[in-house]
Amino acid sequence: MKKLAVFAVLAAIVASCADDNPPRVVDNDGLVSPNLQMDIVTASGQSPLTGILTIMPCKAGTSIYFGNYVNRKLTPLYGYYQVKDGIFYHEAVNRELSLPAGAYNMIYWGTPKYEEPIYAHPALKDPAYVIGEDMSEQSFGLYRMLPDTTYYPTFDLVHTVQSANIGSEDLKASLKRVVTGLKVIIKNKDNGILSSSIDSMTVRVTNIAGELNFYTGAPQGNPRTVAFPLVRSVDSTQMSNATVMLFPSFGKPEFQMSILLKNGNVKSFKQTLNAPLTANSKLTLTLTLGDIFSEESSGEFTIDNWNEESQTIDVPILD
Repeated sequence: MKKLAVFAVLAAIVASCADDNPPRVVDNDGLVSPNLQMDIVTASGQSPLTGILTIMPCKAGTSIYFGNYVNRKLTPLYGYYQVKDGIFYHEAVNRELSLPAGAYNMIYWGTPKYEEPIYAHPALKDPAYVIGEDMSEQSFGLYRMLPDTTYYPTFDLVHTVQSANIGSEDLKASLKRVVTGLKVIIKNKDNGILSSSIDSMTVRVTNIAGELNFYTGAPQGNPRTVAFPLVRSVDSTQMSNATVMLFPSFGKPEFQMSILLKNGNVKSFKQTLNAPLTANSKLTLTLTLGDIFSEESSGEFTIDNWNEESQTIDVPILD
């Protein structure tokens, strides 16, 4: 978790100055440090990666972790790069791959720099990096909100696996997003100011995959419930969240919302979403509140039909 937290911070501060693609380096022991050319695949095509990239070399044709030479010693420390416009930012702190020439199977994971606000407190459980171990048996996992039974949202993650011939070619890969984005907007029926009686709002989403397979990037593990708060806007006309990133869901998830009132009462609502949450998609839910403060209320509230739009990060519409 700490590693990826650092990734997210560093991705936000990648410099905008010009980049040089340094030449391939071969040291006295015949170790090669290859160049990079990395893209992100979206529904509208490909765009160069800017953000943080990690590379795990495996033995050719397998998911068995080979490791990386650091100070001419074979270690489990994977390649770590700050990348801008698809190539590594040479002035940044990078831990470059240094490998004997030959064929490898490369596992790539990245955290792209995001151009709009996203949830500020994601968390993630890291896999174990052990030389000679099968990385297909490792996974990234959601991080539990102790002592609660819910889990934190995750980071924006892109992934791919691709073979490479070190010593005769640069590293080139097109990474695909393996998480789904969710944004929730709560407003009044008349678009007016939300009641001052509202203390806080919390959203929960069920049936979220608890893990992503490290080698394939596919969702796996037990279903989990992810929770996150909503924040009141400056003009108090709505409550919403910066986009949260989730692992894909197992089937249609249930959307749950609770409103804590200042008098201590809790109002709640839940409804199954129309479709599963899938990788490389973004769903924006707009909920319009009815009257939730009636003295006859039993603790539930109703909403008008929400506007549900499912789309990729690049905003294409999904049925």
